[in-house]
Amino acid sequence: MAINPSIITRDLDKVAEPTGNIYESIHIVGQRAKQISSNLKEELNNKLSEFASTVDNLEEVFENKEQIEISKFYERMPKPSTLAMEEFMEGKVYHRFPDQVQE
Repeated sequence: MAINPSIITRDLDKVAEPTGNIYESIHIVGQRAKQISSNLKEELNNKLSEFASTVDNLEEVFENKEQIEISKFYERMPKPSTLAMEEFMEGKVYHRFPDQVQE
């Protein structure tokens, strides 16, 4: 991923530009961040389910290096809000309001 994980100061005028309203822009970014988070969580759960054990016995529990590596990879990924903001600023997020009629 080519997204900078550090905190970036944003120009509010540039964030508000696509919608004309900073609050609408932030709402759209928040909704996209929820979508990204949900997708990442589902993807991670699917990958980790391969390692699921049917036995809850403490003696049977052991560390699986692949499982640890998968978890670390997802921990190092940029936060969903950062990804959503980058997508929004690059014009990659399609948004519309349900009460508006499309022509």
